[in-house]
Amino acid sequence: MRHALFLPPFGELSDISLLVELAQEAEEEGLDGVFLWDHVMRPPSEPVEIADTWVALTAIAQATERVVIGPLVTPITRRRPQKLARETVSVDRLSGGRLVLGLGLGVDSGRELTAFGEIVDARHRGRRLDEGVAVLQGLWSGAPFTHDGEEFTVDDVTFQPTPVHGSIPMWFAARGDATRPVRRAARHQGLFPVDVDRDQLARMTELVHAERGSLEGFDVVALGHVVGDEAADIGVTWRLGGPGPGDGPDVARERMRQLRG
Repeated sequence: MRHALFLPPFGELSDISLLVELAQEAEEEGLDGVFLWDHVMRPPSEPVEIADTWVALTAIAQATERVVIGPLVTPITRRRPQKLARETVSVDRLSGGRLVLGLGLGVDSGRELTAFGEIVDARHRGRRLDEGVAVLQGLWSGAPFTHDGEEFTVDDVTFQPTPVHGSIPMWFAARGDATRPVRRAARHQGLFPVDVDRDQLARMTELVHAERGSLEGFDVVALGHVVGDEAADIGVTWRLGGPGPGDGPDVARERMRQLRG
């Protein structure tokens, strides 16, 4: 079981220098990873101050040596895959190959889709996610790449440099009892269950096992309040803990102590 600090870069924690400090402390305390929420707006009940996750990850990559880092999760629906490809490879190489890319459909709870005229229909966002992943993989390859899809177009492009390990692991978000996102995750390297209880999480891992034939080489990421020490029994490989939106560094440090203990 690996353990990671999960930080929402909102409110007091929108100070990137503070996020870097907490990431360094997590590494010094022996945690295995530091992950950041990725949003541009949040609901009115939460802080209005929000840091850019990718700028923060760049700073954390520079300031740490060992911890795995990444966003949980970045929605391709409000990104251009070519820009995301450049960002991911840049952070991956800066970190020495420590980046994991969390991906998902995105949410509109803070109006970060509707406020900017983004796509709201979930099925459309799902198609955009799948096609965007194919574009990312093509651009990461370092070979000439062409794509003519419904959502994205790439006309004979070669992106260099490539990721440190040739590609970047991708973990996909899945909510509640939804099965299609779990099957999507099973085709890649990991699953990040959101808004689930322990029974729902167990059903998700059973579905991944059925799709892949085993859970070997596959990461299942769970929030600490969902699973206890028995998490490994249902296939969990990463246990995350962190403050809630609006909490400050003292809460983050307390969550860090709980993970370490």
